[in-house]
Amino acid sequence: MPSLLRRLVVGAVVSGLVLSLAGCGTLFYPERKGQLQGRIDPGVAIADGLGLLLFIIPGVIAYAVDFSNNTIYLPGSADASVDSVHYDGQLDSASLAALIETRTGKDIEAGEPAVVERVESLDQAISRIESDRRNAMDS
Repeated sequence: MPSLLRRLVVGAVVSGLVLSLAGCGTLFYPERKGQLQGRIDPGVAIADGLGLLLFIIPGVIAYAVDFSNNTIYLPGSADASVDSVHYDGQLDSASLAALIETRTGKDIEAGEPAVVERVESLDQAISRIESDRRNAMDS
């Protein structure tokens, strides 16, 4: 019986060390690697903190890994980021309409006035398209 208990304790200690060394956020949310900094995920911070309570060095390493990979941060935080669009040459109305459609999921046609005219934001373009469609249906 003591042999079985010893194996269970050793297994728990080894698995705790491995989880702490790998970084909890990196294991739980690998898709968050490389995201922008924002609000800290309390679940990941608490899991890393448990590593600090149980084993000081692995807990520090878990925090270091999560902060270096940016996996400790919540996705889609309130921080603004720039989404750059790369294109070759001029951006014609057809490629602009396709770009708006892929970014927003809204189906638009290239010849619509909101796409041809200059707009300040994507929301403004979508609202112009929707109002033009309403006006076309009314008349």
